[in-house]
Amino acid sequence: MVCRIADMRHKEVVNVKDGTKLGYIDDVEFDTTTAELTALVVYGKARFFGLFGREEDIVVTWQDIEVIGEDTVLVSFDQIQRAPSRKVGFFSKLFD
Repeated sequence: MVCRIADMRHKEVVNVKDGTKLGYIDDVEFDTTTAELTALVVYGKARFFGLFGREEDIVVTWQDIEVIGEDTVLVSFDQIQRAPSRKVGFFSKLFD
């Protein structure tokens, strides 16, 4: 199966260890020196309709990916690796 990065945005990420739906792929990370995909990023959920920004992003490393299917990406990890989210939202911009 050939998949473009733009097509990845429509795939849902599911953790097979506990069955939780983490969300949809919003971004990817890759190593520019080796041209390898290193991680998938799922943006954190919006807090209070996005007015108070977002929760931390979920970063899924390439080693944690089990299967990339037509509609879903199955990942396997015990503890979610989180990354600081981008500051988005009305109030987060006021208090910067």
